[in-house]
Amino acid sequence: MRSVRAERPEAVFLGGDLFRHNRASEEFLEEHLLGPIRALRAAGRAAPGGPAVGVGTGGAGGGPAVGASAPPPRWFVILGNDDPRVFEESLQQADAEGLIEYLHERTVPFGDLFVTGYACTPPSPFLLKDWEKYDVSRFVDPGCVSPEEGRRSVPVPEHETRNGTIAADLEGLAGNAPPERTIFLFHAPPYDCALDRAALDGRMVDHVPVDVHVGSIAIQRFIAERQPLLTLHGHVHESPRLTGRWSERFGRTHAFSGCHDGPGLPLVRFDTSALERATRAIVP
Repeated sequence: MRSVRAERPEAVFLGGDLFRHNRASEEFLEEHLLGPIRALRAAGRAAPGGPAVGVGTGGAGGGPAVGASAPPPRWFVILGNDDPRVFEESLQQADAEGLIEYLHERTVPFGDLFVTGYACTPPSPFLLKDWEKYDVSRFVDPGCVSPEEGRRSVPVPEHETRNGTIAADLEGLAGNAPPERTIFLFHAPPYDCALDRAALDGRMVDHVPVDVHVGSIAIQRFIAERQPLLTLHGHVHESPRLTGRWSERFGRTHAFSGCHDGPGLPLVRFDTSALERATRAIVP
């Protein structure tokens, strides 16, 4: 929040995994996100600055990331697979209050651009399934748990857990706005790139090597076919440490990761008119 006050961004993008492990509560949400945003708005509108925006993801050592401009910042927010969906209602209420813009499966205008949010990830080994769906089919990687198993903090219709896919959801979202003018705020990264590299080297399940790339094939194909302006990602916290990279280029599409698995908070600053000059920092 210190960076937001100091740099006066036009927008702040929060890419999920907002809660620290074992700290998921309404009090945590109010203390670390909604309360500080209220205080910032109450302090008055900031003076105009440059046209930059930013992206971030939370989790182990993670948190918000920002850019540099405009009064007061818009807060674009989704949850991630570490976040119980039971807290979605609080974010929806904050959206109705005008405090944030909760974007899961929604598209909103942003200047002459648009922003679309999507929180779901492919099946993982973790048991919380609130934000997991089958990717392009009902296949589940070795060592992972099906979305039809595990646990959920809110009930979901059986047909959705059994038949829903990320691929089908993205096809629906693609029609909301021209992809080439849209920023997609995803929790999951695309499959098989520097942004989805997990620390799974040497792992075996039933004598089968575990894939070290854990991103979404549906998102990979969506980016290749639709070529959005920019995609923002989280989920695989250790990927920048393992690959030394936090950005990728897929044709015309720039893709940035706000992940981090060490001390401090990840901060990606970018200007939508000069995405090639984006920078990343870890702030205390």
